[in-house]
Amino acid sequence: MGNLLEGKVIAMTGAGRGIGRECALLAASEGARVVVNDPGVNPDGSGTDNGPAAQVVEEIKKAGGEAVANFADVSTMEGGESVIRSALDGWGRLDGLINLAAILRDRMVFNLNEDEWDDVIRVDLKGHFTTIKPASVLMRQQRYGRIVNYSSVSGLQGNSGQANYGAAKAGVAGLTRVAARDLGRYGVTVNCIAPGASTRLTATVPQASRELRAARGIAGAGGAAPAPATNTAAQEAAAMRGPDMVAPMTVYLLLDEAWNINGRIFQVAGGHVGLLQDMYPPFKNIYKHGKWTLDELRMLVPQQLMAGVVNPAPPADDLQIPGRG
Repeated sequence: MGNLLEGKVIAMTGAGRGIGRECALLAASEGARVVVNDPGVNPDGSGTDNGPAAQVVEEIKKAGGEAVANFADVSTMEGGESVIRSALDGWGRLDGLINLAAILRDRMVFNLNEDEWDDVIRVDLKGHFTTIKPASVLMRQQRYGRIVNYSSVSGLQGNSGQANYGAAKAGVAGLTRVAARDLGRYGVTVNCIAPGASTRLTATVPQASRELRAARGIAGAGGAAPAPATNTAAQEAAAMRGPDMVAPMTVYLLLDEAWNINGRIFQVAGGHVGLLQDMYPPFKNIYKHGKWTLDELRMLVPQQLMAGVVNPAPPADDLQIPGRG
């Protein structure tokens, strides 16, 4: 076992499977004491199963580490607070928090119902706030802390059929940026990972959605389906999409030496780690000293502001589109 996180207490939500499990195991292998939260729900949020979280705790303990299981639903304030309380009850402190809990209810926006919207927003976005709020109170008092949130390419770039999930994950990115500003002066960092990996959630994405996203050049969660691992090259490709590939950068952000990395979003997939640009300020501009006229905008928006900017979902060629030349 290593010692990069020796003595630290790290709470993790959604840590019973996939990327969360790999983060828990890696942090524990570096000496962290880990709260493994996972109610064991299905990818759509239904059901419960204490097994996944309990199994991760058992793996950590067998390897000589320390861990406790927590089975709370973090979509409620009571559930999120219980995750933080588990850290305090177990070891009397909290040094880091990783928010991975998420569900999927894929549907094209014109078919999406209110429950499918509310449930995903409640788990995937509110489920970050319910743990960050109590954790931030402690971390502000102790003048130290590390928080790592999980966004998605769906929220940062857009995936067809994921209006609810994309809205939640875009919200996580915004929450990360604001919480970083709220807490940075107290020695607390808040950063975000946008992962690309083959997980139980991405396996539920319909093949039609995968093909549509691949045609539009969208990679990441729910992108093109992985090829069957029938040869060495396919096996290597599948390994590069493993959830364990995302864990190292996540755990790195928990380290003391990451003290000056704050409010940032990293795209992590396979061997790639990328720092994403901020959404603001704009990367292209037009300006005049006064009010624009419609005629001026009709000329300059297509010629300058939108020149080279691709429509991510252009209308079909056979549609009669007013204004299309």
